[in-house]
Amino acid sequence: MELIDKKIGYCFTGSFCTFRKSIDEMKKLILDKKAKIFPIMSYNSYNLDTKFGKAQDFINEIETISGNKIIHSIQDAEPIGPKDMFDILIVAPCSRQYYIKIS
Repeated sequence: MELIDKKIGYCFTGSFCTFRKSIDEMKKLILDKKAKIFPIMSYNSYNLDTKFGKAQDFINEIETISGNKIIHSIQDAEPIGPKDMFDILIVAPCSRQYYIKIS
């Protein structure tokens, strides 16, 4: 799939153990596929420190790699659908329970 200049919303959910792997995949989309990434984080992802790392460290890394501020509030996320902001929306990780609900 050609992703050059595609606008991708990249959602980080509260599965903190997957952040490292997910950030690495996000990086590949930017460097290898030339996609434009707009990061989105849930409230917990954005605010909670865990044994997997500090929230602020992840925030700094994600914003540096993507070149965009993280969307992290309901108010900031509300325009995503109505304004058709992204060509693709990635939810990472997307649990089986969530996937089943939307399938």
